[in-house]
Order: sequence, then C-alpha cells, then structure tokens
Amino acid sequence: MNKVITSIQNPLIKQLLVLQEKSRERRKSNLMVIEGTREISLAMKAGFRLTALLHCPSLLLQQQFHELYPQDRVPCEVTEISVEVFNRLAYRKDNGGVIACASYGPKSLDGLILPESPLILVLESVEKPGNLGAILRTADAAAISAIILCDPLTDLYNPNTIRASLGTIFTNQVVMASTDETVTWLQEKGISTFAAALTGNTWYHEANFTTPSAIVMGSEAFGLSEKWLSAADACIKIPMNGKVDSLNVSTSAAILVFEAMRQRRFTCTSHLPA
Repeated sequence: MNKVITSIQNPLIKQLLVLQEKSRERRKSNLMVIEGTREISLAMKAGFRLTALLHCPSLLLQQQFHELYPQDRVPCEVTEISVEVFNRLAYRKDNGGVIACASYGPKSLDGLILPESPLILVLESVEKPGNLGAILRTADAAAISAIILCDPLTDLYNPNTIRASLGTIFTNQVVMASTDETVTWLQEKGISTFAAALTGNTWYHEANFTTPSAIVMGSEAFGLSEKWLSAADACIKIPMNGKVDSLNVSTSAAILVFEAMRQRRFTCTSHLPA
C-alpha cells in the first residue's frame, strides 16, 4: 500500500518546497522537481532517475498514473498526496495531479554526442527562466545538436525553466561551461561561431550555417561579452526597422536557428531520435 501524505509539514513535502525555491539546494543535492505527466515522461525517456513520485488520485486517475509509471519501471518512492498538498507544491493548481523529484548529474562538453556537421546554440549569461525555457522549445523543434549554457545567471533546473520548456529540457543535449572553455572547445572542434550582436557587420541571412556552426546569443540586458565578440568567426545581426533596436532573446534565437535550418534544408542535426 502506498504511503499517503496529507500535511505540508511532512519532511518530503518540505524538501520539495526547498528544492523548488532554492537553486543552491538543487545544486547541492543534484535534485530537481518536475510537474506534469508530459514533463515526467520525457525525463524518464531521457534517462533521468526519479527518486520520488507523488500523485493525487483525486486529480489523476489510477489508469493514467500506471500509464505514466508502469509497475515494471525502475522503482522509486511512490506517494499519494491530498489535493491540498498537491496545490501547495504545484504551479498548475487542481491540474495534472503528479509531481516528481529526479536526480541529475553534471554534463560536460566532452560528453556531447555530435553529428558530422553539428548546429549548436550557445547562450551566455541568460537570466530569465522563461526565456531559457522558450529557447529550449525552439531547439527541440529544430532538433539542433546541442545547447551550451555559458556562465548562466539562471538555473537550468529551475521549475520555471522546466515548465516554460514544456519538458524539452529533457529532449535536448544541454551542458554548462564557462565562456573560455566553450570558445576553446569550439575552436578545437573546428566549429565556426556566429555571435549575434547589434554591432554585427553581417546580416544573419547572409551567413553560411551549412558547415559545423555555433550560434552564440548573449544576455537579455547586456548582450555578449567582449570575449565572444572578439573570438567569433563572424558577428551577425537581424534587421531592425522599427523604433526599438532589439528583440527578446528567445525570439532572436528562433529566427537565427530556423534560418540555419532553412539553409540546411531542415535536416535534423540531433543525435536523438525524432
């Protein structure tokens, strides 16, 4: 018989609340909180190990729960929770009925699996979880080879990032590294770098993305560091005909990524199955 939790004072519930709210605790424990059947399913398919799975029978039918987590899966702690407890944990109140805690380990540049002509997206110091999540959705839609987060100012496993990505955080190859490490690694791999900047001297649609390429995007507030602007093989820009001189970083990323995909005749560059 599964354990049933009806109080938010329960130690497991308290732990999950801390993990949701504090990036320091997520990094220290290598644990994250995932909400929703789609997101949890994608995490399991990607090989993330669940350490706890909480479901609210009032919101998620037993049949739906068993479809998500068949009994022959690798075991983890399964707990039933009340609607009150679920709503304290969940962003989507009275909806979904399932929350998981999962472990994650460090991923390195050398662990990336790349095709012969990769298309990589590099994000330096992105600050907002919502923007990062939206970019992950773009990367999944384009099936690009990998995403590298350089010196991030937001936590990859922030619940808002996971939510905004619709679970595509688990369908992409994502690693974190410093700008210096990434510049060196790309140069060693013979991957051309295209830095998006307002000061760019090449229109984005005139750049050649058909060879091994990395599109480099900067922070929402400050753009790219001087290190990237100096190291890039080309600085590219998007035409601005309006009254303001910039787009949201997630919108800019979508424009550049899909121009690269157009040039590549929309050929998948990911090692992952479609």
